[in-house]
Amino acid sequence: MRRTKEDAEQTRLKIIAAALELFSRNGYSNTTLAMIADSAGFSRGPIYWHFKSKDELYEAVLAYSQAPLEQLIARSRKLADEPLVALEHFIDDWFRLLLEDRWYRQSFEILLNKTELTAQMASTLKRERKLTRDMVQLLEALVERSQQTPGTGNCQSPRRVALLLYSSLMGITHTWLLSPKLFSLREQTPFMASNLLALVTSHAPSSVTSQASEGA
Repeated sequence: MRRTKEDAEQTRLKIIAAALELFSRNGYSNTTLAMIADSAGFSRGPIYWHFKSKDELYEAVLAYSQAPLEQLIARSRKLADEPLVALEHFIDDWFRLLLEDRWYRQSFEILLNKTELTAQMASTLKRERKLTRDMVQLLEALVERSQQTPGTGNCQSPRRVALLLYSSLMGITHTWLLSPKLFSLREQTPFMASNLLALVTSHAPSSVTSQASEGA
């Protein structure tokens, strides 16, 4: 029985790996279950044993490949007593995962460049939006705590800073995946990471500060 469960899990992971590769290469719409089965070395039977539909398989692919991001969020929360350390860890590991974790990188490729998100993917959309909220809320909490640290210069709205950090990370990710020859992410990571962290530690430009005060 134990061996059977292990075999079943190995089969499931092979299906997920094959689907991830094909989704990232061809896009969701242009990838069929028959293509996934052929790539994984199975008939379609094992796919339907583990997944009711292509949508369910797609959701499983994203859940599995984005697990490192969920773990990163959890680790960063544990570092909340040292908010600047936690922020630096989050930013550095975001880039490290993009460079070193192929499945993680492909999950962004699928979501950002290879999938038309429709109402049929309601559960996937719900999951991705929750993950986005979790990241923004984490960044906001860390920024707010960092502002309580003596010597931290930026006193802008933690929410605004968090949204800018998250949007910057996603923008860099999208640009690099769409045009990888535009710049070397490995070479640019130190510059990008230090400047993103500076959004938290540096004083806000006077014009921005005054606008924030006027809008309050």
